[in-house]
Amino acid sequence: MSSAPLEKSAVEPVSITPPVREPGTVDVEYRWQGNNRIELLENGEEYFPRVFEAMRAAKSEILLETFIVFEDKVGKELQEILIDAARRGVRTTVSLDGFGCGELSTGYLAALSEAGVHLQIFDPAPKRLGIRTNWFRRLHRKIVVVDGLIAFIGGINFSGDHLADFGPEAKQDYSVEIQGPAVADIHHFALLQSGRPGRARFWWQRRRQRRAEMAFDDHDGQVRLVFRDNDRHHTDIEDVYLQVLRRAQRRVVIANAYFFPGYRLLREIRNAARRGVEVRLILQGQPDMLVAKLAARMTYDYLLKAGVQIHEYCERPLHGKVALVDEEWSTVGSSNLDPLSLSLNLEANVLIRDRAFNRHLFERLEDLSHNHCKAMDAAKSPRGRIWHMTVGFLVFHFLRHFPAMAGWLPAHKPRLKPFTHAAGSDPS
Repeated sequence: MSSAPLEKSAVEPVSITPPVREPGTVDVEYRWQGNNRIELLENGEEYFPRVFEAMRAAKSEILLETFIVFEDKVGKELQEILIDAARRGVRTTVSLDGFGCGELSTGYLAALSEAGVHLQIFDPAPKRLGIRTNWFRRLHRKIVVVDGLIAFIGGINFSGDHLADFGPEAKQDYSVEIQGPAVADIHHFALLQSGRPGRARFWWQRRRQRRAEMAFDDHDGQVRLVFRDNDRHHTDIEDVYLQVLRRAQRRVVIANAYFFPGYRLLREIRNAARRGVEVRLILQGQPDMLVAKLAARMTYDYLLKAGVQIHEYCERPLHGKVALVDEEWSTVGSSNLDPLSLSLNLEANVLIRDRAFNRHLFERLEDLSHNHCKAMDAAKSPRGRIWHMTVGFLVFHFLRHFPAMAGWLPAHKPRLKPFTHAAGSDPS
């Protein structure tokens, strides 16, 4: 039986309480936290069992933010776990993006709401002529925090296309599981985004961090949360990339699904290679969107001539957003290196300073680039790329600097609306 899409169920036939003030505007920045246990989770085969196990064992609270949930086997298992948690008294708060979850049925959402799940939709919008209209207003983060003790953050959505048995379109992706002091910061951030705590009234109540990309001692297990929003943290994630690239001494590996950064970031990647750092990019060779591959290739000539190694992953779509620098620093999160992630979306990454984690991530990316990728050859790079790259820069900077002047881009404060199923309405 077909069901109404999310936009309709969230805006038209259900009872909606007044919009919650978007809480991401608070002045919060997070410090490095040491003594954490960090584990890399590759693809849905490693991620889903761990996050579902943690949710099933939840005793007091589940906080979940995600861009996409599909009503496939993964989405249905997630629904069952959340309903069970809410019914046994676990405070369960779920925030879904109105665009990415736009095809969820009323029945799916109503079942969660009626079980006691606090369900919120980020920027819900009705379809116009059958087309979703909230293209440029995306809650792109993927965060789960359970009982304030264990956190998951990365690029993996709750959908079956992150599993190998989905077929040739299954995504290659990464997340991390964190236990330790850094979970308190991720929990604090997730609470703020859910709208539950109020804004700190006084300056001494606000959390702040030193704006540095490296930790302050040599101990492993250090984690720091960084995020971008459309208020006071426009460039935090991009700034971190710029800082670590400038300080890189031996190697840089970046695996990113949608690669089309602005000139500043491209220049630092090129400069690192020119001063003798081994710089390797792992990008999409078999993208889920052809425009992503075409945009990335606009930058190839510029980077290859500087000595940057570019490998295209061709086995299936690459969806990862990870990087490492030298032998200690790494990052995993939701942020691509393209105009949407760097200028428009709400994103979150964790920075990690841990030698063992860095080594393991490097080994996984080394295997990916050597055994499953095609290396780009600078000698075979076609002519005329400079013009294409120039056009690309102009497009990027237009998107970067003009969203506040265009009403159809996210210049407004994003809306976070509770989903409340109307009593007596048909959930099918």
